[in-house]
Amino acid sequence: MIKPWGIIVGIALLVGSCKPGTPSEFIQPDDMEDILVDYHLARAVADKGEGTYEESNYRQALYIESVLQKHGYTKAQFDSSLIYYYTRADRFVDIYTRVAERLEEQALLLGATEGEIGKYASLNATGDTANIWAEKTVLAMMPLPPYNRWEFTIDVDTTYKPGDSFLMQFMSDYMYQDGVREGYLYLAVTYDNDTTISRNLRFMTVGLNQLRIPEIPELRDHQINDMRGFFYLGEGNQRTTTTRLLFLNNIQLIRFHKKHEEEQTDSSTQSALGKRENIEILRR
Repeated sequence: MIKPWGIIVGIALLVGSCKPGTPSEFIQPDDMEDILVDYHLARAVADKGEGTYEESNYRQALYIESVLQKHGYTKAQFDSSLIYYYTRADRFVDIYTRVAERLEEQALLLGATEGEIGKYASLNATGDTANIWAEKTVLAMMPLPPYNRWEFTIDVDTTYKPGDSFLMQFMSDYMYQDGVREGYLYLAVTYDNDTTISRNLRFMTVGLNQLRIPEIPELRDHQINDMRGFFYLGEGNQRTTTTRLLFLNNIQLIRFHKKHEEEQTDSSTQSALGKRENIEILRR
């Protein structure tokens, strides 16, 4: 006679065995995570070397090949596994989120220098110059809905003052087999007189991206009521099995009170090659 507890254990084992896993011919999630961490480390080392664009690509290929040899996989196995995970976007995003967290812990910052993005790394949400970003600091996106758009809202409280200005910055990296690399950031600030200042940034290259909302003289006496925005990855309606991934890391939103405005990055340096930003004022 089978005892009740035996039936329960049997059902639990049966359910567990039915849970979908990764087929054995593909790289398993934990191994893929380790490979992708080393992949980004290798790319960062290759990007820091001197030489032409072609020489940099050659160094990257050598580093990536050495990463695969280290983990015991071929380039063909890696590429086929990327496609497998890409067609299961939710699992791929989970893997890449863990990759991002591990890279952030190692303070690699995907090639950024401490003076660029690390300048405000130790700030908290208070003070005259404060990092007010309380959302995810790492993000993986694909050009497939709903993974191609991520919206955010910033809580506004009494620490905000009239005349505040803002700098949003982050590191971007692309893993694209083909297609146009085209990411966007949109940020809007609404004031107590129903005026909205909005700014957008188009970024297509690997590295540091910055978007600034400066103090608007005609609004210097008005309080901020609302801040919101979104990240967006283009080609959201194009279905493909080739790998296209945008990786965002170390996202920060710095608020400056008026007397610290001189610390902000010059907006003239923020429209580098592959990046485009625009500002718009809307009044109701």
